[in-house]
Amino acid sequence: MKPVTPPAVPVLGERTHGTTMPRIFEKDGYVFFFYSNDHRPIHVHVRYGGGEAVFTVEDRIELRESHGLKMNQLGKAEELIRQNLELIREKWHEHFGR
Repeated sequence: MKPVTPPAVPVLGERTHGTTMPRIFEKDGYVFFFYSNDHRPIHVHVRYGGGEAVFTVEDRIELRESHGLKMNQLGKAEELIRQNLELIREKWHEHFGR
């Protein structure tokens, strides 16, 4: 029996279906990034383990959606966003020019 190869996981900062995924920063296994075709409001994607979440960071930090992350992991992600909020907003404006 031939082993099944799992689908490739996109590397952040590379093209995925014609879209790049600029990495903002990584800390404690949490990876924060944008999709190049993202839209307002200003928000950030975060991956940890097999899960992913999206936080809006335009006016305040607010969880928009989450899949596969536990409450304590979401809390840690929010803490890291709070510590790096200026960097996230700066990178958004730098990348999207708005």
